[in-house]
Amino acid sequence: MLAIINAELVMKDHLIPEAVLFVEDGVITGYGEMRTTPIPEGCEIVDAQGAYVGPGLIDIHTHSGAGKYFFEDPAHVAKHHLSHGTTTVMAVLYFNRNKDQWLADIDTVKEVMGTEKAPSIGGFYMEGPYLNPNFGADRSNNPWKAPLAPADYMPILEKAGDSVRVWALAPEREGILDFVKAAKKINPDVKFTVAHSEASPAQIEAIMPYGLCIGTHHTNATGDLPKYPECRGVCVDETVNYNKDIYAELISDSRGIHVDPYMQRLVRKIKGDDRIILISDTCEFDGPVPPGYDGVTDINFDDEGEIAGSKLTLEVACRNFMKHTGASIVDAFKFASLNPATCLGLTDRGQIAVGKRADLIFVDHKMNVKKVLLGGAVQM
Repeated sequence: MLAIINAELVMKDHLIPEAVLFVEDGVITGYGEMRTTPIPEGCEIVDAQGAYVGPGLIDIHTHSGAGKYFFEDPAHVAKHHLSHGTTTVMAVLYFNRNKDQWLADIDTVKEVMGTEKAPSIGGFYMEGPYLNPNFGADRSNNPWKAPLAPADYMPILEKAGDSVRVWALAPEREGILDFVKAAKKINPDVKFTVAHSEASPAQIEAIMPYGLCIGTHHTNATGDLPKYPECRGVCVDETVNYNKDIYAELISDSRGIHVDPYMQRLVRKIKGDDRIILISDTCEFDGPVPPGYDGVTDINFDDEGEIAGSKLTLEVACRNFMKHTGASIVDAFKFASLNPATCLGLTDRGQIAVGKRADLIFVDHKMNVKKVLLGGAVQM
């Protein structure tokens, strides 16, 4: 048995100071305040030295890490994020890859997914292929503008199988419901997101009974449907805000460029703390920095000067969100661990509780990662 002592335990809605936590066979078996919780003889002791100990972070939406995309070297990407406290990561494939590339990329990731080379990869988040071609980074390189055709998408659905946790889509694409039904038949537990879209509320809500429950990088790459020239209409962002069952993904960079700090506070107020998911959306675009962005170091730009994801890791996104919104460290772990776990049905992780996986990270008050445990085994 492993005993982690001198820990500030981060629970789902409170802290337990000066605590001990027990781990056996990769699972949390108990915890409590050190002054009232005896430590059995023979335990292996890990001294947290006053660090906050919380559940490992879960990044459902990131494309790359440390200079590589998932389709290039999934183990390399997963290891990079693991070293920053992300103990579960979804491998994202993007719409700018064609059919043959997607099929090959799926094989590349599945070969190492869940193995000792990449134990933290928990599945796929497919950001495409059927998004609105008018939105998103690298949109000039979109091989999926043609009408939806089963001959194109069925091989991808079948190849990916039940490894896909999330399919992102634009509900306004003609024929999208047939795609949704086909994906759902192959994997009944799969979730859908509204992404790179200018769909109306009715178009989005029509997919909700099939499992649409996420707004991809909320307020980014979404359109508007003005009702009158002098009035603001309602579109994707308003629909995500309105529907309590839809989680809002947020990219929180240091300057609040993806999502203005005021908007981050507003979204938190509207959605509530149970429906926010922090993501990194890390990419490797290296386009020129457009005027007005001098000194920006944690976001990317594509060849046309458009914002193209971030250079974040998830613990940094947590730190930024705490700065921009006043969220506590308990809140940050909720947005980056419990909420994504709950959304995707990962019932064995996402919080400190008896019976949960001992995916744990030690951090200071600014979310700087000091130690990472995956299934109770120390990674760093």
